[in-house]
This record gives sequence, C-alpha cells and structure tokens, in this order.
Amino acid sequence: MILETERLILREYTWDDFDGLYALLSDPETMCHYPKPYDEAGTRRWIQWNLDNYQKYGFGLWALVLKETGAFIGDCGITMQSIDARELPEVGYHIHRNYWRRGYGSEAARAARDWAFENRDFDALYSYMKYTNIASYSTAAANGMRKIKEYQDPEDGILYVYAITREEWEARRISP
Repeated sequence: MILETERLILREYTWDDFDGLYALLSDPETMCHYPKPYDEAGTRRWIQWNLDNYQKYGFGLWALVLKETGAFIGDCGITMQSIDARELPEVGYHIHRNYWRRGYGSEAARAARDWAFENRDFDALYSYMKYTNIASYSTAAANGMRKIKEYQDPEDGILYVYAITREEWEARRISP
C-alpha cells in the first residue's frame, strides 16, 4: 500500500522502521496524550499490530515519510478501534514533535480518509482523542470531521469522538 500526497508518502510499515518509530513513540513530548511513552517492546508490538492489521483488514497505520528527504516523521492510516465500546474505523495519526505545526498531520489524514471512503464501504470514519489533545481534534476538524460525543474512558479519562459520514465526505468533494 502506498499513498502519495503533495509532500508525503504513506506506506506499509516494515521492521526497518523500528528506529524512526521508536524515536516517535518513546518521546515524552510527542506522546504526552498517552498514558506513557513506549519502550522498545511496545514499539515492536506497534509494528506487529500494524503488520497484522494489513493481513486481517487490508489497512492499518502507514509509515509517514517526507518525499523531499525520505525522513520518517510519523504514521497515519485507518485502524479498527474500540470507541465507547463500539468497533469503528478510525483515522489515526501520530507526528513526531520535530515536524509539528507544518500541516503534515492534516495532509496525511485527508489522504487516509479519502482512501478509506474510496476503497472500503464504511458509512462513516471516526477519530478519537484525549480532550487535552487540541492538535488532534483540530486535525480532525480540518478534515471535515465534527465532534459527535465525549465519554469517560477508564484508562484515558475524557475522550472526544469526531466523525465524518460518507454523505458529508461526498458533499465536501462536490463543493468548491
């Protein structure tokens, strides 16, 4: 699987991505909205989870690489997530803090959203995040999602859920 945007390549993870992913997942500032940064074993599980998702669903989180330099800067894609006790397709994204505030998350999330609606029969796509993660819900809103609920999660506290329906996505594509 390869998606391209103006500045990014989204491709399936390989084990060669371990160092770049570990730099992202182990960084306390990048992972400040997670319970804790990941260790090496957690990073291996992250890659394996995505490799398994590719086999099971035909999609997962994809490694995010800058076209210009080939640098690994994060990941983005579609995963099946338990959101308020429902298994739902989520547009997820994680950008290393060294690349924040450049629009990479929104650019990648748009590509993943479009791929999902063009290649799967989902009626809606979701993103969920900790209520403190302003950048994440700003990215969701920038991609046409709207906040549909918030709920209390026993592990993560208050979570916001954003969504876009296929009908809303199609209307956005038609509008200038």
